[in-house]
Amino acid sequence: MATKKAGGSTRNGRDSESKRLGVKRFGGESVLAGSIIVRQRGTKFHAGTNVGMGRDHTLFATADGKVKFEVKGDKNRKFVSIDAE
Repeated sequence: MATKKAGGSTRNGRDSESKRLGVKRFGGESVLAGSIIVRQRGTKFHAGTNVGMGRDHTLFATADGKVKFEVKGDKNRKFVSIDAE
């Protein structure tokens, strides 16, 4: 026999699905045109040369080459570019 009365259900136990954001291809990695480099919310990283930006701020390669991350400008913005091979 149970030695404890049945407890009520909790009001917790919910969470949203993870969005799998972040850097997908790191500096020095070779990529093909169309490859996703960074998935982000807002412009944490900005698009440099040979990199396009989707409407959800996803950065993708527009040419084949190697990924390069750099910080430049007065505001120390992070740029992602592709050195074409």
